[in-house]
Amino acid sequence: MEEHTSLHLEDRQHLHLTGVTALDRFDEREIVLFTVQGELTVTGRSLEIASVSIETGVMEVEGEIWALAYGDRDRRAPVSLLGRLLR
Repeated sequence: MEEHTSLHLEDRQHLHLTGVTALDRFDEREIVLFTVQGELTVTGRSLEIASVSIETGVMEVEGEIWALAYGDRDRRAPVSLLGRLLR
């Protein structure tokens, strides 16, 4: 898994993330996830997770992306059922 986080946003429609450690929750307006550098929230409209691999730490998000907001750097993902299923 990546030891750092990188974000690549193309045309505010496609987001490529690395360093993802867990997916907390998501719907069509908000995706909350955890990276090796803490919590990250993606907000927008018609958001879809195109692909995710917690093993490699790579996630692809499609939709109209409005904002990326970093949360607490020290907050790490709780072990959740969804997180365990995606491993």
